[in-house]
Amino acid sequence: MLALGSPTISFRASSGCNHLLKELQQIWTEIGESVADQDRMLLELERECLEVYRRKVDEVANTKARLHQSVAAKEAELATLMAALGELNIDSPIRKEKRSSSLKEKLASVAPLLDNLKMKKEARMKQFADIKTQIEKISEEISGYNNLNSSLISSITLDEQDLSSRKLTEYQGHLHTLQKEKSDRLQKVLEYVNEVHSLCGVLGLDFGKTVSEVDPSLQRTNTEQSTNISNSTLEGLEQTILKLKIERKARIQKLKDVVASLFELWNLMDSSKEEMNRFSRITYILGNAEPEITHPGLLSTDVIEQASAEVERLTELKASRMKELVMKRRSELEEICRMTHIEPDTNTAAEKSSALIDSGLVDPSELLVNIEAQIVKVKEEALSRKEITDRIDRWLFACEEENWLEGYNQDDSRYSAGRGVHINLKRAERARVTVNKIPAMVDNLINKTLAWEDERKALFLYDGVRLVSILEDYKVSRRQKEEEKKRSRDQKKFQDLLLTEKEAMYGSRPSPRKSNSFRKPNGYRANGNGSMTPNPRRNSCWAPPLVINAKYWKWVRQLLTS
Repeated sequence: MLALGSPTISFRASSGCNHLLKELQQIWTEIGESVADQDRMLLELERECLEVYRRKVDEVANTKARLHQSVAAKEAELATLMAALGELNIDSPIRKEKRSSSLKEKLASVAPLLDNLKMKKEARMKQFADIKTQIEKISEEISGYNNLNSSLISSITLDEQDLSSRKLTEYQGHLHTLQKEKSDRLQKVLEYVNEVHSLCGVLGLDFGKTVSEVDPSLQRTNTEQSTNISNSTLEGLEQTILKLKIERKARIQKLKDVVASLFELWNLMDSSKEEMNRFSRITYILGNAEPEITHPGLLSTDVIEQASAEVERLTELKASRMKELVMKRRSELEEICRMTHIEPDTNTAAEKSSALIDSGLVDPSELLVNIEAQIVKVKEEALSRKEITDRIDRWLFACEEENWLEGYNQDDSRYSAGRGVHINLKRAERARVTVNKIPAMVDNLINKTLAWEDERKALFLYDGVRLVSILEDYKVSRRQKEEEKKRSRDQKKFQDLLLTEKEAMYGSRPSPRKSNSFRKPNGYRANGNGSMTPNPRRNSCWAPPLVINAKYWKWVRQLLTS
């Protein structure tokens, strides 16, 4: 028989078998078995032992095969985990100990590494699951809870065969992209919601109701569901803002029209400040742009209705006071015409307007509009005449200075010592300079007036008289005055010459007219500021007064023609 196992165990087996064989032979001898039967039974016994050994060998071989299979499975599982986790730098202990280690040692050596990789896989799977959950949640918010993008979710389906750090970094990058997009969308939604809140405040609309029509989550205070930041929500907010801006623009225009009507009626009705202050909050919109109008409730329907009601009230009151308003505006027109020396339109004269209103032949509103148009026309004409009227004022002032200078020159005591004499001397010097400019003034004024008439294709009337005619008459009168003064000087020289000849022939005698007892008194009086102004006296020099009217000019023309 073959010796198996360790020497000690083989020796024990041999000793035991020999002892049993000896005991069996002894028993066979006692029984009387033949040698042939004993050999046959020993062969059978040996065959049975071989069968037991064979079964044991087969069993051990099967065990070895199973161990080989387990080692291969563990090695394959290890390779799969290493590939899934991307741990390619780990050396397998099976490959290291392939030649020197037994199967059980190999299997025992790979178990800890396999357990470690399984734990890492579970942790990595949890990381992927958390990231996937966040990605799905943000995707729901971006796509809308009712319109979830299935293609986006399918693109992030977890693959257990690829749990590498590269894949994890890719998932994290995708998550960061979505988080940034969510942050940008939240910021945009917040800006839109704030703008809607501001517009609703100005327009007096319910903010909660307005945003709820876009999406209920925009005004939700709990945290059960996040704010919807989908494209539909952003588009809805944009459309809402556009509608609110259009409504704001329409209300601003309507309120501006109402405020303009209020100002017009206030001016016509001479409304008190207290009455106007009631609407001071809305009157400032006339000078402000749309973005600057942010006062809460300023464009609400209640405010517009109140202002419209005030316009209706003032309009009704205006109708009852229309005649008074017509007379008032006519007076304003006449005052403007008087200040600008323009003849007012006689068709709307006070007496004629009153008679037309009383007779009912003319609508007072139409008459008032006509007078308003005349006021605008007179103001425009006055603006175009301003340069010429300023020159007229300077000419009239020069004429006044000329009158004063002539009176001053006729006073024999102007050089006598007295209070304020030096002031009059200085004024006389300035007056002489001004008077010397009068001819040039008149010529320039005539040229300007003719140019104005050519441009306007109309006559320049000053208090109803053509200004060019006035100036031409003034030039003729001034020329005649100069000739009269020259004749007077020549006559005086001739008289002085005759007097000199008489004195040479007969001797000089005192003239009673030159006696000191008949000296004329000083023709100047104090004017309160230390200067001496001449007493008024008749003067042959013609000069228009400061305020010229049609009757005066008519009298002047009659005087000149006579």
